[in-house]
Amino acid sequence: MPIPDFIRDLRRHIGHEPLWLSGVSAVVLDGTGRILLTHRADTHEWAVVSGVLEPGEEPAQAVLREVAEETGIRAELVRLTSVDVTPMITYPNGDHSQYLDVCFLARHVDGEPHAADDENTDVAWFPADDLPEDLAETSRLRIQNALRDDPAAWFRR
Repeated sequence: MPIPDFIRDLRRHIGHEPLWLSGVSAVVLDGTGRILLTHRADTHEWAVVSGVLEPGEEPAQAVLREVAEETGIRAELVRLTSVDVTPMITYPNGDHSQYLDVCFLARHVDGEPHAADDENTDVAWFPADDLPEDLAETSRLRIQNALRDDPAAWFRR
């Protein structure tokens, strides 16, 4: 999983000490209501698309960038669905990070999803009522928040 340059620079000063970061995630739906998930190379779990905001980057722009970088598709945002704090994460290299995550509901616009970077080993659509067992708990909560209303209504034009 690539580490952004600004985090690498910070780590030179603070080592493995806890780092507070801003993150974004997206629950991406297709026209039939299926959810796009990525299979993460680092945790070997399925998860919604997520990533770190670059300094000065707007969350909405960041999440659309992450969707394109990770899955090769283009999406458009529907609405903000949640803002939450992750538990402290300890990475295999010993780094500790915690994230303020801004999650959006998005809809697929075009493109065929595929693992478009080395952060993921697979990308696939899943019916909302048949999600994989090895789904990250943070993703399960983000999906629950995103779908608490009638998602089919958001796709009617």
